[in-house]
Amino acid sequence: MRKTYFTPGPAELFPTVEQHYRDAFDLQLGSISHRSAQFRKIYQHTVEQLRTLMNIPESSGIFFTGSATEIWERIIQNTVEFESFHLVNGSFSKKFYDFSSELGKFAHKYEKPFGEGFDYAEIQVPQYSELICTTANETSSGVQMRPAEIHKLKRGNKDKFVAVDMVSSAPYPDLDFELIDTAFFSVQKSFGMPAGLGCWIANPSMLDKAKSLKKNDGIIGTYHTLPSLWKNFEKFETPETPNVMGIYVLGKVAEDMNKIGIETIRKETERKAKMLYDFATKCDYLDIFVQNPEHRSQTVVVVNTVGKPAAEIIDAVKTSDNMVIGSGYGDFKATQLRIANFAAVNIEQVESLIEVMKKL
Repeated sequence: MRKTYFTPGPAELFPTVEQHYRDAFDLQLGSISHRSAQFRKIYQHTVEQLRTLMNIPESSGIFFTGSATEIWERIIQNTVEFESFHLVNGSFSKKFYDFSSELGKFAHKYEKPFGEGFDYAEIQVPQYSELICTTANETSSGVQMRPAEIHKLKRGNKDKFVAVDMVSSAPYPDLDFELIDTAFFSVQKSFGMPAGLGCWIANPSMLDKAKSLKKNDGIIGTYHTLPSLWKNFEKFETPETPNVMGIYVLGKVAEDMNKIGIETIRKETERKAKMLYDFATKCDYLDIFVQNPEHRSQTVVVVNTVGKPAAEIIDAVKTSDNMVIGSGYGDFKATQLRIANFAAVNIEQVESLIEVMKKL
């Protein structure tokens, strides 16, 4: 019997993914050259579908890497000469900050306790920071930063780059890509694909900064510098042999999502999240972790377990109906559950999960 995965990544596969991979094998895409016309058409199709889905302007480049983790490093290398600023409220936003320090930059941070979120009015950006790093959805703690607050942050700091980690929320957040400078995600979460592909969106101002750093003897990386990625992107090529099949399937999944409609996906995501949070409110062995409703993630619902170890609940759900929910992250592994609410999981599956958990 097939399992249903409510894990926050790798996650449940989007319903059409298996067939798209079968098609990719039938087309022998694993053997084609990344300099071929066939690959250029694949890259172009994926870019076009992502632009439609996420309202990405034609001026922005869309690039592919091995992972979103790699993109942390690439963004810092290509935009920061001296100083970066990071909003930290969980394990992944903390790692973004750590990357900057490890790359020899002066990394500032505004840190909040695990489970708390950020609003623009409280944020004081250091004067000489070149890059502001935000997290639209902190996978570890289930905290979101609302797009409106991210937009305010950019409008209030027009002389600085704003980067948005969308790893566990894209394409749900309605970000203004005419305003923010760069965003990125990996495919094994909200896009419901196997891991192994990162997607980086960047505007021309970022490219100009990278070229300036390089001209002034700055170290901006090697094969995946922004100038190198952009030069190849203009031909719908990549600097090296990429994950061709992953790029192909991402384009097909984005196309499927466009057929559903991004507004429908967003409304269904919010409906499912409300169902899960409402259940947690009434459940005697769960407490909602993120106290401020405005900061509660719509794509990764995090709850505290009360009187029951998290592992016991996870095992009971899996045994009862072959559904897999995630444990808490790091120090919270034994006392929290993380329930992924991605587009691959439908309303009926969420209802089934709730019915099973009611019986525990």
